[in-house]
Amino acid sequence: MLDTSPPEGVEPVSASVTGLEGIPAAWSRGDEILFPPLDRYVPAAAALRRGGFLTCIDLCGVDYLRHMGRALPAGVAPERFEVVVQLLSHERRRYVRLRVQVPEADPVVPTLFHLYPGSENMEREAYDLFGIRFEGHPDPTRILMPQDWEGHPLRKDYGVGRVPVQFKEAPGPR
Repeated sequence: MLDTSPPEGVEPVSASVTGLEGIPAAWSRGDEILFPPLDRYVPAAAALRRGGFLTCIDLCGVDYLRHMGRALPAGVAPERFEVVVQLLSHERRRYVRLRVQVPEADPVVPTLFHLYPGSENMEREAYDLFGIRFEGHPDPTRILMPQDWEGHPLRKDYGVGRVPVQFKEAPGPR
């Protein structure tokens, strides 16, 4: 559930950090969520880093194939995929989330590795499981699935049951 106004007594990060002007924002469970367009994703992350958000807690992909009507702020067009980044400022004692819409036709997003070292494995996981590529990533290989694996298993249109289950011979009755 998204709210349009911050909780009482909480100043929006988007109002106090230079470089976030004009980026749609919303609130969920007390955390601010910013929805930068794809071309402002890295500049928004850089602005947040300058504003004290020094730790990338999480980065993941989401496939909204069957939920294109989800709640988004005005001016944000839904795409099939999203990259969601959770950043933490120890100084402010706050989290902020970035939710970037990623088109199905060209699921490519710039890497945040140069801003947040440590995010490279999370980006590799998003590629491996959703097929979202991170341009400029230092090691764009699979991390969970074998290198020769076909497809991306967390996509909503990925075939169920494609992997045959193999059991060792079961012991006979006693």
